Amino acid sequence: MTSTRVSAISAPRLIAACTIGNALEFYDFVVFSFFARTIGQLFFPSGDQTVQLLSAFATYGVGFFLRPLGGVILGAYADHVGRKRTTVLSLMLMALGTAMIGIAPTYASAGVFGPIVVVLGRLIQGFSAGGEVGAATTLLAEYAPKERRGFYGAWQLASQGFAILVAATMAWIINTSMTPETVTAWGWRIPFILGILIVPIGMWLLNVLEETHANKNSEKTRNVSSLRLALTEHLGKVIAGVAMVIGGTAANAVIVLYMATYAVTQLKMAPATGLLAGITAGIVTLVASPIGGWLSDIHGRRTVAFVSYLLLLLLIYPAFLYLNAYPTLATLLLVVAGLSVLNATGGATIIITLAEIFPVEVRATGMSLVYALGVAIFGGFGQFIVTWLIKATGSPIAPAYYVMACAVATLLALRAIPEMKGRALN
Repeated sequence: MTSTRVSAISAPRLIAACTIGNALEFYDFVVFSFFARTIGQLFFPSGDQTVQLLSAFATYGVGFFLRPLGGVILGAYADHVGRKRTTVLSLMLMALGTAMIGIAPTYASAGVFGPIVVVLGRLIQGFSAGGEVGAATTLLAEYAPKERRGFYGAWQLASQGFAILVAATMAWIINTSMTPETVTAWGWRIPFILGILIVPIGMWLLNVLEETHANKNSEKTRNVSSLRLALTEHLGKVIAGVAMVIGGTAANAVIVLYMATYAVTQLKMAPATGLLAGITAGIVTLVASPIGGWLSDIHGRRTVAFVSYLLLLLLIYPAFLYLNAYPTLATLLLVVAGLSVLNATGGATIIITLAEIFPVEVRATGMSLVYALGVAIFGGFGQFIVTWLIKATGSPIAPAYYVMACAVATLLALRAIPEMKGRALN
């Protein structure tokens, strides 16, 4: 299925609309990570700071529990009703979950009710995010000319980089402009309340984008069960797709999101200093993702992804050794930037590949399901896992082992999927 609708909306306008919508949704989802230490103190009181942090990261991971369910339901909705409507619906749900976290009462003022509200907010966020990636990426893929589909689809990951940049910058501004007591009292709520601005953006997207596909109007797909097809005729693609996602989502959890916390807990840097790692990762992901997509249009999806994750596998261990031997801000930012380049170029290529390997009648469902399953455990609980690994082993290098193991799974999976560069979507 090649796009005949690109003339109806310019490429820059399409990319801008999808990128802004995706970025705001992922901002709402990831901003929790940059305030994990504060949330742990307020909602999960304990005499052990590691236990507080583990509790906060576990709550962050809970948001990923419903991502597979959201991927199935919202992905099927996108395959039957349309990509655009599903994207907007997911934005509205994300705004609801974010608002719940932003206004949740603390454990000190409401007891266990406070953590319950936070967990429910994360579950709603997770359900929303589960369907967003599939709907938005298929929208980009189906608009794009086949010779530029990698570049178009890469903006999905670029939007996540922009979200991380904004979330980390917001956290940095709050931590540098307020006293620690003010941040704990109410300052941490500001980024969550601002996340509600996603609602007017969603309404704008409803007007600016055209639908690329609505199965209810297609005789070929109107009465098809997209979930049944994905789990029967395309089960092999689902399994390979999940394995492909594992490496990128683990690397993203550690390199992009966790390093701000790692800088504080392991390298003994100030919280505001550690947040510069998140800002750096966001900038690099925003810039490197479209480059990775562009390269995949020239050299092939599998080649770009394989080289990226092979280099990540080989370099992350010495990078952590170097960082711990020379725990300075310059070293931290150098390591984060270098590893983020590899993760972004590989991850952007894999995201568009997931949309390409499924046919039109199951594209959004298949991609949403694959991405949500892969991210649910290895990404959602990645920060929890590496925090536990460091405590259990006593080694600050433990996060590198985790990413290396997951990168191996991705490299193996890349051998099982066909090369999609230049192929027409069916």
